[in-house]
Amino acid sequence: MEAENTSNEYEIRKAKLAELRREQVAYKEKFEPTHTLEQIMNLPDGEKVRACGRITGRRGFGKLMFCDLYDAYGHIQIEMTLNNLGEEQFAFIKKYMDIGDFVGVEGEMFHTKVGELTIRVNKFELLTKALRPLPEKYHGVVDDDIRFRQRYLDVIANDKARETLKTRFKFFKLLRTFMEEHGFIEVETPILQSVASGAAAKPFITHHNALNKEMYLRIAPELALKEIVAAGFNKVFEICKNFRNEGMDPSHLQEFTNIEWYAAYWNFEDNIKFVTELFKYLIKEIKGSLKFEYQGVELDFNNITRLDYVAEMNKILGKNILDYTELDKLKKDVKAAKIMNGDEIDAAKSIPALIDLMFKRTLREKMIQPVVVYNYPACLIPLARRNDKDNRIIDMFQFVVNGWELVKAYSELVDPETQRETFEEQMRNKNQGDEEAFELDEDFLLCMEHGMPPISGLGVGLERLIAMLTDQETLRDVIFFPIVK
Repeated sequence: MEAENTSNEYEIRKAKLAELRREQVAYKEKFEPTHTLEQIMNLPDGEKVRACGRITGRRGFGKLMFCDLYDAYGHIQIEMTLNNLGEEQFAFIKKYMDIGDFVGVEGEMFHTKVGELTIRVNKFELLTKALRPLPEKYHGVVDDDIRFRQRYLDVIANDKARETLKTRFKFFKLLRTFMEEHGFIEVETPILQSVASGAAAKPFITHHNALNKEMYLRIAPELALKEIVAAGFNKVFEICKNFRNEGMDPSHLQEFTNIEWYAAYWNFEDNIKFVTELFKYLIKEIKGSLKFEYQGVELDFNNITRLDYVAEMNKILGKNILDYTELDKLKKDVKAAKIMNGDEIDAAKSIPALIDLMFKRTLREKMIQPVVVYNYPACLIPLARRNDKDNRIIDMFQFVVNGWELVKAYSELVDPETQRETFEEQMRNKNQGDEEAFELDEDFLLCMEHGMPPISGLGVGLERLIAMLTDQETLRDVIFFPIVK
């Protein structure tokens, strides 16, 4: 019945549009307001205004009509009467205007008897005729497929969806301001890349027709950003889209927004201090406090702890994970420890893949409060600097909250000979079936052979942080155009 009613409404509005086309321009070129709706909401009585927006509500009482005028930053009630508009304009409004239409009005501000700020309209202009109705305001869009596929409807009808996206936009402005105030410059790197490298992930593959070659959508901008540092730009960042051909779940997007930054002459301890300062700044600006609730749990960024990855994993396994050089031996001992599903263990294609899975299954998902995890096995990250005291360990950390990895960062490997060895090890893992292994990038190695300064870099998955700050359960709720089936 609902689909039938919607269809009937569509046909009625099309008939109105046909009449409008015969009588006047149906879709106006422009309208010049004197104030935005956000500004109008703070004006005094008697102020003359020209305003425009979408009609989202209508209440008619004979010769008197109230409507709601909306955009994403403001809404205001408008009053239209037969006396103020005259018979011709008032009849036009009653016949042709529907909820969803865009209109322009001219009038003056006043408060109604019940105290609501309102525009008393004396001139009206229909700017755009909407052929389809909006969702019913009090129920909004309840079908997730429609909600994500037609996100504009969800934003109009759902206050939380609208406020979430406004917070997202504010977040990016704050982020850029912080980075620039701390001496970083914003740069750009290519999305189309010849080599799938920079992170452990399965890439999206495309074809470059003019060059007749396979290319990859960017997994991470890391290698290109380090080449920019090598050119002499000591502190750089990029807010970019990355693409990883992974499974879909509430905490993963195949196309997601990341910030990566690189600072010459820093080590990973410098980055721990810097990202902690950044997070506290963003959280305080958006939430007003370093304690806030996410999905019913209070997160406290006043109290950020540390955890030694290798030490904790050794406790779980009962053996030193740094000693393993054979995948079969590691699989056997993991099964004996009974800490994971046997099928998952058998499916692992490399030592780093299995160690990483062990961490996710046993430790990471239990880390709810903010924790800095450091001291990682070198086999996990081929681009990270080896520790001076034990080259089986890398100078790396992750920032984990709510079981989500928000940050991955390390002191960068700038030794070209060691880098080649780690790339070659990754290629062996790839040949064994590890689809997330890095590819060897000769152009990057050439840059490294020309010399790179000491560097520390960091990447933040921004949708995860924004989801926490807006109390959204899934990452799809914090972007405007999520991928749907």
